[in-house]
Amino acid sequence: MTTHSSIEHHPDLAEMRTRFERVTSTPAAQAVEALSLVTGLYLAASPWIAGFSTLTPLAINNLIAGLAFCLCMGGLGSAYERTHAMAWTAVALGAWTIIAPWAIAGEMDTTRTVVSNIITGALALCLGLAMAAMARREREARM
Repeated sequence: MTTHSSIEHHPDLAEMRTRFERVTSTPAAQAVEALSLVTGLYLAASPWIAGFSTLTPLAINNLIAGLAFCLCMGGLGSAYERTHAMAWTAVALGAWTIIAPWAIAGEMDTTRTVVSNIITGALALCLGLAMAAMARREREARM
């Protein structure tokens, strides 16, 4: 009868955690995470900040998308090894934010909504791409 030790002590796992900690401890990664949290919070609150909260479907969309963006990008600093793939979800949320004023049924494409969503969506998309690129660079460095 054989017993298996816990995977927590596997040398590959320790090496992987060290690599991911190295990525997330860089100033660039910390800046991306901080900017992502601010971007997500702004997206969630943008209907009330930019003044289009009366457009209920878009307001609810931005609230949900902003909170989802915060959740996707917020876990990167503390659990990067398990959450770096969610950077691609953040990219999709950024793209959705850009097209949402036209994609949601009704007259949602006012100047305020378009400007707010395009700027916030483009920033979210770029931050998601930046985090995905950091993960890719780390994978390429170990090969």
